[in-house]
Amino acid sequence: MSNTVSATKPKSLVRRGFGMLWRTLDTTRRVVLNLVFLLIVILLLSAIFGGGATPIGDKTALVLDLKGDLVEQNAGSVRDALMGNISGDIEKSVQLRDVLAVLDAAAKDKQISSVVLMLDEFGNAGLAGLHEVGAALERVKAAGKPVVAWGGSFDQKRYLLASHANELYMHPMGTVMIQGFGGHRNYYGDALDKLGVTVNLMKVGEYKSAAEPYISNGPSKEALEADAYLYNALWEGYTGDVEKNRKLAPGAIGKVIENLPALMTQAQGDVGKLALANKLVDGLKTRDELRDMMIKRGEFDDDSKSFRQVGFHDYLSRQMPKAFGDGVAVVVASGQITDGTAGPGAIGGLSTSNLIRKARNDDAIKAIVLRIDSPGGSPYGSELIRRELELARAGGKPVVVSMGNVAASGGYWVAMAADEVIADRSTITGSIGVFALLPTAEKVADKLGIDTAGHTTTWLAGAYNPLRPIDPRFADIVQSNVTRIYADFIAKAAVARKTTPAKINEVGQGRVWTGLQAQERGLVDTIGSFGDAIKSAAKRARLGDDFRIEYVEKDGTAFERFLTMFGASTAQAINIQVKLGMLPTGLPEGTVAQVGKDLQWLTDMSAGRQPFQTVTHCMCVAP
Repeated sequence: MSNTVSATKPKSLVRRGFGMLWRTLDTTRRVVLNLVFLLIVILLLSAIFGGGATPIGDKTALVLDLKGDLVEQNAGSVRDALMGNISGDIEKSVQLRDVLAVLDAAAKDKQISSVVLMLDEFGNAGLAGLHEVGAALERVKAAGKPVVAWGGSFDQKRYLLASHANELYMHPMGTVMIQGFGGHRNYYGDALDKLGVTVNLMKVGEYKSAAEPYISNGPSKEALEADAYLYNALWEGYTGDVEKNRKLAPGAIGKVIENLPALMTQAQGDVGKLALANKLVDGLKTRDELRDMMIKRGEFDDDSKSFRQVGFHDYLSRQMPKAFGDGVAVVVASGQITDGTAGPGAIGGLSTSNLIRKARNDDAIKAIVLRIDSPGGSPYGSELIRRELELARAGGKPVVVSMGNVAASGGYWVAMAADEVIADRSTITGSIGVFALLPTAEKVADKLGIDTAGHTTTWLAGAYNPLRPIDPRFADIVQSNVTRIYADFIAKAAVARKTTPAKINEVGQGRVWTGLQAQERGLVDTIGSFGDAIKSAAKRARLGDDFRIEYVEKDGTAFERFLTMFGASTAQAINIQVKLGMLPTGLPEGTVAQVGKDLQWLTDMSAGRQPFQTVTHCMCVAP
């Protein structure tokens, strides 16, 4: 008896020890989490109710220091951003809507005296987005507030924005690189053949050239014709804008490019001297010289030892949009279209159609604007979205489509249920065509001595085996389906555009157009901006001038819902995280080889869950 008791006591003591340790750790965890929660609440309340925001003084310059790509919608969530920072894998971006909101607010703000564009960290952007920002800069100038641009390296996208400035300065060792549009694609016909891969293509559309890189060694004459017509028009628009903004003679940009070798020799290799001599910039200044100039024009700030200024994110966090009353819903469709669900910055047929359904079932939403920036993808996913817009219209809610940089193929399909389609003049649209790719590697199997054999209950069960030649009967089925989807595409487009399938077929065939060319061919209604789409939707819904704009997006995490529960904007949420040390000021961006992207896309096509996959995709990007 005594031996049993003595053996039990150590075990009991160990259990009690572990129990005390666990309770201590649990209590510590709760205390730390509660302290963090309390800190977030304090920062949130100070951000919302103004306790933490320093009032903007007179003669304040808005510094528009844009970092990252200009996008319609940030990809991922706050949680994704935090995890990206932990892993070191984060992609910087700035939302177009935020840039427009800041510039339009600055144009009306008596405390803002000028805008300073700092573009060295500005990334990729499409022409439609650049036109939107450029128009907003013109509204600032029209309000009597000068815009000053400075940079050390201007590519042609940065330069288009900078050209809107009243004064454009460059670092003495800086560069201006305007090279034109277009380029060369990689073609893998011979490479895949040498590897033993056969790519079986089924398509409808004489100009549907998206799959050519996988079956050819160069572009078809139809592809070259379409590309030339598209890019020449875009280039004419770009150079015309720059020459108008910089008050240069028509054709001046082309002459500089044509005579660049001789001009560089004259300037003794000094790009800054060349840019100044050809009036591409107004002066050469270092960053400190720019700072001294702005101090003389504005007010000196003792704290920063610079000119009085407010940054982009700080100023954005001060903007409080209208939160109540009737409004216009904006659903963003940005990225490649897939069948199912997708997060922010991507398009899922199910998830995006659910957002539209949410808007059409909201009694306070009186109209819907679909903002498209997509090269297409799944026809099924596209149809789910189009159908939901059709139901919204049938329910009495006006639908207006606003096309951004790209709204082609499946991106055009989703636009075919609108009261009005508004595109930028440089939107890449159209590409009404369908294709399917079925790669097989029977030659690889032969080389490696791999045989495939087995029993199937029907011929269809083994009709598509990537290690065997494709069954001709199966190829006929796929081609029949591709043909049917194309017929459905042009039939729906004909109804939407109030014309005939034959007329749509003439301008379809997979060919891409600029927004202006598409309008001339009856594929869009109006050339205009995102703001024009909002106004059109509000007018159709008879909302008057006082209405709210609500972005209908996927519900956030508990943390994000907590922030928005008090009306905090995304910018305020980010500011809070910066103060908590959750977000760094910047991280290097990674790049992926184009060849890897192309071949991975082909792999993804063959790895789909369906027996085969039809695609309405233009494989195009904004120049």
